[in-house]
Amino acid sequence: MSKTRIWFYCLLTGTAYSLSVSNLIDGIPWGLFAWIALLPLHRVLIGATTGQAFWRGWLAGFLAFAGTMYWVVTAMHHYGKVPLPISIVLMLVLAGYLGLYAGLYAWGFVRLEQRWPASTWLAAPCLWVSLEYMRTHAFSGLPWGLFGYSQFQWLPLIQIANITAVYGVSFLIVLVNISVFLLIRRVLTENPQHMLRPWLPLTVTVAAILGVWLYGLNQLHVSPADRLTVGIVQANIDQAQKWDQAYREETLERYRRLTETVSPKSDLILWPEAATPFIFEQEPDYRLLVTGMTAHAEVPLVFGSPALRRQDDGTPYLLNSAYLLNPSGAISGRYDKQHLVPFGEYIPLQRMLFFLDKLVVGIGDFQPGPGPTLLDFERGPDRRQTRFGVAICFEVIFPDLVRRLALEGANFLVTITNDAWFGNTVAPHQHFAMVVFRAVENRMAFARAANTGVSGLIDPTGRILTATPIFAEHAVIGSIPLSAPSTVYTRFGDVFAWACVIMALFLLFFARFIDGPSAADTRFSTRHKGA
Repeated sequence: MSKTRIWFYCLLTGTAYSLSVSNLIDGIPWGLFAWIALLPLHRVLIGATTGQAFWRGWLAGFLAFAGTMYWVVTAMHHYGKVPLPISIVLMLVLAGYLGLYAGLYAWGFVRLEQRWPASTWLAAPCLWVSLEYMRTHAFSGLPWGLFGYSQFQWLPLIQIANITAVYGVSFLIVLVNISVFLLIRRVLTENPQHMLRPWLPLTVTVAAILGVWLYGLNQLHVSPADRLTVGIVQANIDQAQKWDQAYREETLERYRRLTETVSPKSDLILWPEAATPFIFEQEPDYRLLVTGMTAHAEVPLVFGSPALRRQDDGTPYLLNSAYLLNPSGAISGRYDKQHLVPFGEYIPLQRMLFFLDKLVVGIGDFQPGPGPTLLDFERGPDRRQTRFGVAICFEVIFPDLVRRLALEGANFLVTITNDAWFGNTVAPHQHFAMVVFRAVENRMAFARAANTGVSGLIDPTGRILTATPIFAEHAVIGSIPLSAPSTVYTRFGDVFAWACVIMALFLLFFARFIDGPSAADTRFSTRHKGA
């Protein structure tokens, strides 16, 4: 196969992948691209060596993640003040790193095709999930744009996530891709004696989709015994003005005005991450303005603000915190962000990367919090105790981190964020889609407050109850059901992902002791090697 055709097929896979996970335009089912996205990649793997497969897979992955995460340039250059050429280079480096996982998938696929082709249809989705799980945890983790997120709008299909997390949906997508590919490949061999081979994976795939869909339909019914009314304030503060002292009073006035529109009917009010344009505990005059708003509303308030602390030697550091004020305006709880953004809130390997202090504005100052912390408040005439967990910004993309908040005994979940860093790109929509899965995985409602959107409410089945546009000032109010931790995933965690890891390793290991592909497959690979 010519290099031009290899590039073309890899570009097709990269484009289909990035479109499927990007939610570009409402009303268009971009997620459908996911079900065929890997077909061009598998086509270029026919007849390839394992080395060739790795680089072709890497190329497809690089193109996919360059298209998925192009917004990194906006965040670093426009808001982080990193020079544009350096921002582009760093984004390409990031896409290159993420492409390695696609390269490993392609390597494993070809390795199995060479040694144990009968196992490929099962091994491929296991291998893909194993690599997604690795990406979630390796080097601090970056599970942005996992394949399963492409289906966030298809509620019956994604309910399986309350057992498998998002990884189960990724598994199903790859299973469909590989089954269709094997069928097409077998048809193209024009060898009737082997025509029945693809029907086993195809039959299993159809049965799996049908089973998942029926399970999902059964899970879509929610009959909550209790509900909570939440008011969400999206102030849409320009990132360039956010920390400018000249705009402090204007910012607080906007929050006051928007809060008054939702407070009369709310049980709880949410402001976004770093909502106060000052360190809340260190500015008594401005702090009184916020506590006064809460006392006037007579409704508990959750908001984000940095917290200043000191090491034993007196060295200051910051925490990215979420505060809960009770109706009188007193602090009744605080959660400190535990999973920080590398190069955004701290610099990994700071001694080696000391020069980044001069490239990115305002990083390297934060420390992680102690771990899962629930906040609670009383509501209603009977003073019912209600508990919730908070995930701040980046944290919500980690399934296990949110699961541990739910497992602590939360009745609902909250995420606050400042997606202004993303600019007017697809990133805020990608970020919001991930919250849908966190709700489904734990069968627990989510309330989300963002500085510029998307803010909204999501019920325990992943149904979006309210969603605001980005870069718009909004105050919305809605009701969400309360629940207790109940799902298989909440209780047992990433058992499915680990099962995929074990299965992939098992199949790759034993493939070493199995004879190579049949003569018919060999003839097919040879005939298409130069196609």
